[in-house]
Amino acid sequence: MKIAVITGASSGMGRDFVYAIDKEFNLDEIWVIARREERLKELQESCKAKVRPLTLDLMCRDNFDVYKSMLEEFKPEIQVLVNGAGFGLFGEFMGMDLDKQLDIIELNTKALTAMCYLSIPYMPKGSHLVNLASNSSWQPVPYINVYGSSKAYVLNFSRALGLELRDRKIHVMAVAPGWIKTEFFEHAVHDDTIKYYDRFYTSEQVVERAMKDMRRGKTVSIMGFPVRMQVRMVKLLPVKWIMGIWCRQQGR
Repeated sequence: MKIAVITGASSGMGRDFVYAIDKEFNLDEIWVIARREERLKELQESCKAKVRPLTLDLMCRDNFDVYKSMLEEFKPEIQVLVNGAGFGLFGEFMGMDLDKQLDIIELNTKALTAMCYLSIPYMPKGSHLVNLASNSSWQPVPYINVYGSSKAYVLNFSRALGLELRDRKIHVMAVAPGWIKTEFFEHAVHDDTIKYYDRFYTSEQVVERAMKDMRRGKTVSIMGFPVRMQVRMVKLLPVKWIMGIWCRQQGR
């Protein structure tokens, strides 16, 4: 049985990856993972492959045993794994709830790592592993500190994992977009700490670009020429300067 596995599939880029992968690949099933069951069931209306909803909270480690058991039972070939689940908070580190900040680390890094570890044994030659990073992966980002740091982990982990899986012919790619208008902002923004947003892209644009880059075998997908130029600048300038520019943009 050939499948794709997509976390964070109930909204945003996770949802759009479901639609894009369904069109791109000839799959028997798409396993979609999120907490909102009704949202997951709705995906079937627009997919030709069978959609199997898995209502799992990936911040609960016991749920990885559920996923592992399903893999052992069905023994699928995972053609594509997309780790799209994640969230963030904007604000001062000491001004935000500790538990919520620890949850960011739990979901954005630990859950992603577990999904990769459990899925890779079922991924054949020519399969794809996509991890959702961020434009904040490239440098320290004050006032988006924990989120940005978690995404730096995702970027570095993905690059190193891709090298480790090279001989197995498993393609690993990190998607590192800039600002995207999704439900992410409904959870991330709770005050006016972050004021400046230079450019927004849509989830559909980012996923379309990611699918093109997946076909090309790229290790990092970045939507938009301005964002790619920003990444290049960040690599050249001292970190202190980059953080200073960011803080001035935010009126800090």
